[in-house]
Parts: sequence; structure tokens; C-alpha cells
Amino acid sequence: MARETRGELPVLALTMGDPVGIGPEVVAKAVAAEEVRAACRPLVIGNAVILRRAAQQGRVALDVREVSAPDEPVERGDETGDVPRVAVLDPLGDQAPPLESLPLGNVSAAAGKASVEYVIHAIDLAMRRAAAGIVTAPINKEAINRAGFRYAGHTELLAERTGSREAAMMLVTGDFRVSHASTHVALERVPGLITEARLARVFELTWQTVRQLGIEHPKIAVAGLNPHASEHGLFGTQETDVIAPAIAAAQARGWDFSGPWPPDTIFARAQRGEFDAVVAMYHDQGHIAIKMIGFDEGVNLSLGLPIVRTSVDHGTAFDIAGKGVARPVSMIQATLMAAQLARARGIAPCGRACVQ
Repeated sequence: MARETRGELPVLALTMGDPVGIGPEVVAKAVAAEEVRAACRPLVIGNAVILRRAAQQGRVALDVREVSAPDEPVERGDETGDVPRVAVLDPLGDQAPPLESLPLGNVSAAAGKASVEYVIHAIDLAMRRAAAGIVTAPINKEAINRAGFRYAGHTELLAERTGSREAAMMLVTGDFRVSHASTHVALERVPGLITEARLARVFELTWQTVRQLGIEHPKIAVAGLNPHASEHGLFGTQETDVIAPAIAAAQARGWDFSGPWPPDTIFARAQRGEFDAVVAMYHDQGHIAIKMIGFDEGVNLSLGLPIVRTSVDHGTAFDIAGKGVARPVSMIQATLMAAQLARARGIAPCGRACVQ
């Protein structure tokens, strides 16, 4: 990569995730990937010692350099060098516990606390435009709750830290895109959350995001809540009372929305290319479909935030932590998508962090 093009690339803050999971390994592999380095300047938020260890375990040649500020330059030096350099900023600083001594693959309150601190710091960087967006590696829900953080996952933390009340989730694998009207709640609560106001907001966010991903006039399908989309009221009334009016309101705005379609067929139709995105009503309705198609390749997008945020669509995989076999495809794709969204939104931070 020629030096003169590096300054034009967006700075992305990549959080390491849970230090004892596969997050550090997929981050190390992602920041070393040529396609990532051609699309952005990655700044890893995490622990440099652990990142070096993960790179070694994953057999990745990576020169890890610690920085104290996001705009601190890390000069690569010899442009003919084969080993990429990456900057790591540890928000815990001198207060960081000896995370490298924690056993890999075990739930740990210390690791959970560190993983949340990494995300908080990345959010704050993006909020003040020291980073064009953030990309998060997986955290462990049990670990963060042991550490005293009562979040069901990244989405709730992001919404709280950014002051966003109407955040939503979209999963993407290739050309298959699914947004969700509800996510981490008990199934019994879902019908009460499917309101016209909520659907209107999710529809708008879905429409805007798919356009930012390069589709000017997207076709978006809406799944029903009940089996067979209620079969004309035989299995529920939400389709008639709530979902259909919300679709009609979107159509009145000139948006190509259709449905509600039976949930057991709509995802197959989307995979065949009939639609550019599907709006699912609840977590598993959308997640099962996306993970059947691309289990370790999916990307999680947070919609409705004042910052760009993407994430891997897999967990901490404690069973393979430290074995060097974690696949970085999802992390790579999440980083590339964050760079694309940052450009689409016109976000151009001035930080000079990472490789020059």
C-alpha cells in the first residue's frame, strides 16, 4: 500500500473482545489481512501482550506497537517490510490486571470487565470522531455479568453509552441481510414489543442502511410474527392489526416494502435474490436463517446509533481459544463493512493512529 493513500483511510477502533476467548486471535488475523489494511487504519483497543500472544498462536506475522493516544502515529518504516504493524491502545493502562495469566477458555470476571472497558473506550473515541467507527470482537455475557455489568450484550451497552433509544440489529452475510424488530428478550415478551412505532423505526433504519451498503432502491420483505403469517387471522392478529399497517405506511413513503410474508418461506426467497433484506420479528427468527447460510461469516450491524458499529456474528468460542484455528472471516468482513459505512456517512476522523 503506497504511503500517500494511508492518510485517506478511515481510522477504525477494533475492540479485542474477551481476552480469554478467540477475540484476540481473530483481531490479530484481521488486522494483518491485506484487504483490511487497504480499507482502513485499524487501531486495536485491548492488551498488547495478549494480542502478540494471539498472533503467535494463530501463526500471524504482526508487529504490535503500544500507543497512548489514538492520534499517536506508528511509522511502518521500511515500505518493503513484510510484517505489518498495528497500534494497540489499552484504556486500562497501568491499572490493567495481569490478563495474560488468566487461563484461556474460562469465564472470568476480570476478562469480562476488560472486554467492557475496551468497548466503552472505543465508543467514546467514535463519539468524538477520533475514530470513524468501531468493530467489536465477541464478549462473554456471563463474564461481563460476573464483573457487575448488567447487559445482555453489546447492543444494550452501545445504546446506553451513546444515548440511543431506538437501536436495532442487522445481520449480513454476503447479499443476505436481516434486521430485527426485537432481539434479546424472552419470547413471551415479543408480541408486546411489535408495535407500529417500533416497526416504523426499524423499517426506516433498514432502508437507510441497505442504501448505504450500495443498493439505491432496495426491495425489503417483512416476515410475519405468527406461523404462516397468521393464515388470515387463524393464528393471531398481529399481522393484520400491526404489521400490515406499518408496511402500508412505509409504502406511502415510496419505499419498496412488502409482506407480511410467512416466516417459513421468506428467508429462502431472500436467499434466491427476490429481496435485498428481510425484517424479522424476533431474535431466533432472523438469527437461525442467517447462521444457516453463513455461520462464521456473518456481520452484525448496529442501526440507529450516532456512530458506525459492526461486529462479528459469533461468540467467544472458549473451546478453541488459544488453539490458533479461529477463522477471521467474520472479523474481516465486519471491518470492511464498517469502512464502507463510514465512507457512506461521510465520517472522516483526523486521527493518525496505526500504520502509516
